[in-house]
Amino acid sequence: MTNPLLEDWTGDFALPPFGAFTDDHFAPAIDAALAEAREHVVAIADNPEPATFANTVEALELADETLGKVLGVFFNLAGADANPAREALQREVSPKLAAFSSDVSMNAGLFARIEALWQDRDALELDAEQARVLLLTRRRFVRAGALLEGDGRERLRAIMARLAALGTEFMQNLLADEREWAMNLSESDISCLPGFLQDAARAAGEDRGAPGSVITTSRSLITPFLAFSPDRALRKKAYEAYSARGAKGGETDNRAIAAETLKLRAERARLLGHADFASFKLEPEMAGEPEAVEALLKRVWAPARAAATRDAALLEARLHADGYDGPLEPWDWHYYSGARRRDEHDLDEAEVKPYLQIDRMIEAAFDTAHRLFGLDFRPLDITLYHPDARAWEVTREGRHMAVFIGDYFARGSKRSGAWCSTMRSQKTLGGDIRPVVVNVCNFVKPAPGTPALLGWDDARTLFHEFGHALHNILSDVTYGSISGTSVARDFVELPSQLFEHWLEVAQVLDRFATHAETGAALPEDLRDKLLGAARYDMGFQTVEYLASALVDLAFHRGAPPADPMQRQAEVLEEIGLPRAIRMRHATPHFAHVFAGDGYSAGYYSYMWSEVMDADAFAAFEEAGDAFDPDLAARLETHVLSAGSRQDAAEAYTAFRGALPGVEALLAGRGLLDEV
Repeated sequence: MTNPLLEDWTGDFALPPFGAFTDDHFAPAIDAALAEAREHVVAIADNPEPATFANTVEALELADETLGKVLGVFFNLAGADANPAREALQREVSPKLAAFSSDVSMNAGLFARIEALWQDRDALELDAEQARVLLLTRRRFVRAGALLEGDGRERLRAIMARLAALGTEFMQNLLADEREWAMNLSESDISCLPGFLQDAARAAGEDRGAPGSVITTSRSLITPFLAFSPDRALRKKAYEAYSARGAKGGETDNRAIAAETLKLRAERARLLGHADFASFKLEPEMAGEPEAVEALLKRVWAPARAAATRDAALLEARLHADGYDGPLEPWDWHYYSGARRRDEHDLDEAEVKPYLQIDRMIEAAFDTAHRLFGLDFRPLDITLYHPDARAWEVTREGRHMAVFIGDYFARGSKRSGAWCSTMRSQKTLGGDIRPVVVNVCNFVKPAPGTPALLGWDDARTLFHEFGHALHNILSDVTYGSISGTSVARDFVELPSQLFEHWLEVAQVLDRFATHAETGAALPEDLRDKLLGAARYDMGFQTVEYLASALVDLAFHRGAPPADPMQRQAEVLEEIGLPRAIRMRHATPHFAHVFAGDGYSAGYYSYMWSEVMDADAFAAFEEAGDAFDPDLAARLETHVLSAGSRQDAAEAYTAFRGALPGVEALLAGRGLLDEV
């Protein structure tokens, strides 16, 4: 029988044939693609001809094309539209993929060919991109254990397989907890909430098949509930359920998984010759070493904590004025901060939200990309993996650039958070391959017949993820291994965080922030109040982020903690986390760090990139034009199109002229006066 996942995809833009395959096709397709990739790798390693860049490095780039094609579909669906069959297969396939990766990196014959090329690199007459790919390929092999021998090699194989299984289990446990919990609201509970939140709670109830209105742990639903519900007991119940994800005991508890993960990572680092996992992980990043990360985080922590502590005292006074004794609690912050913002800035989220329609915000992101980079977006009427997902063809001056898929609404089958991924990455080796890029978010789905409205933070998230998408869409490299967002972890957030700045450009808001009912543009005074309050509560936001980043760094420095929850508590005590603020991501639901290796010892990278994004947008402000064509061209040339063609610091310096200091970040967060 033929398998649609293994056939040539000959439809429009060579997209996956979503209507032609079922979940039953995935397992045999993955097994067949793995077998093919293994054969290709063995053929490269056993090639009797002397090693050349073409027959070794380029051949390796193409060895797992079929596997990448199948997994690009599978893992996108496993994250955005999970079901029991996909979750079971993910648990089964993750160790297989880890074993394959280990087999490749520890293939002595293959590494010998790469090493021969590396030793003879000066005589190979490689161009700059080829030289960079050779360097990164060799480094990838060494960091994956190519130089290990005997027992150390086999132990690393076992560690990597176990870590893959643990990461999958962590994420699936978290998704199970998020699916399981919902809080029913009575009519009296909901009647005091703003209309948009009432609609969202009713829609969430319908989505879950529950009678009436519910609050779930979706951040886009629970955050406004915490901001607007006057019922302190309900706020506490919702907040504690959100905080307890992954720590409820029983089969979905993630605490033991976190402990084992940290222990195995530390052992992995020692096997590879590093003192601890943070030193190992940070070696190829811009930061280079844990001390540089700590210096940045601590530099920002003091002013952020000072601002948050001052704000907490003001909010606690409001709590006491409402007749409550005792201290301000975490479930009080959003409620009293929202009231304070309404008083001090005359700004109410309920007043702004009707102007932030999701369709208009998507148009705003597209128009910004058009004005900066000449991109055009055409809606596609095609079958995708879920009815909520939408697709556009991206072109520039008539040339096909990419297919962009947006999947914006929360549902029980989707893991929490927001992310950008690719089903296919850009490259020119083996043909002019253009990417298929996916943005996934968890915005509240509106009731039928009503427009989808975003909060300001949601709108920023949409722009953020689209910044990642542009990094993939504009990619222009030869080799897939350095394409798009395949860059240093502490550089990857630069394009996404930089793109957020254009949401605050007055001409963008004036054109696209239109009222859902009247169509009227956002009034100038309301726009100015919105932008004037954009840095409001930045002490809180910075502290909750930094607390997570500092705990992540501490977890991976020195000996691994036997009890991560105890170590988390110790770190928070050491830094003096204010009582009414908790970590943005507590350990049992810290998916960035424990659902995979990506942001482990790397959650700091958002702030490292923010130092650059603040400085980068300042270049446009200095030019007096947020759409300055020369700056946009330089940004595309040196950052957005270049992938990992050169070192990240060199790429940024080529765009801006020099690496920035932390002052632009502090100014952007309104914390400079606290220094």
